[in-house]
Amino acid sequence: MLRRTARRVREGDDPLDAAQERRVRAVLALGGVPQADLPDGVQQVRLRLLERAAKGDEAPRDVSAWAAVVASNFAMDWHRAKRRQERVGERLASLRQLEHPSGEDTSVLSMAVAQGLDELPDQQRQVLVLRFFADLPVRSIAHELGIPEGTVKSRLHTAVRALRDRLHEDEVV
Repeated sequence: MLRRTARRVREGDDPLDAAQERRVRAVLALGGVPQADLPDGVQQVRLRLLERAAKGDEAPRDVSAWAAVVASNFAMDWHRAKRRQERVGERLASLRQLEHPSGEDTSVLSMAVAQGLDELPDQQRQVLVLRFFADLPVRSIAHELGIPEGTVKSRLHTAVRALRDRLHEDEVV
């Protein structure tokens, strides 16, 4: 796959297909990167893919999963660099771009989920976004992050419990 990607790049084609780019954008948006910075994040994922091809590194087993993890790492780095200056308003704007249904109830729930995600530790938010928003299986998350499956499951459990408690505390659900 990576050799094919390198060949496509030499021919002037984009190393990310449209579906992979949408997934990367979704992971970035759900990871808290504001709409204005999404193109930079997508470009960073492309750059990493091109660097891998140029180095001749072994191709990832699942390029789409690999791209989602790179996007998730970019989102975590963005949070650290910006110290979470951007708040819920930009996150909700990013989510609306993903064509989620609108409505008062959905907006309240989206805001509560976005705030809950903001309050999670980086590692918990990362596995939660990769599992439920990027739709990666636990095994792929563990492989891509280089951690045991049990650690992924533990972080997911803790993150889901914290998010559920937050939604009940705010009386959203």
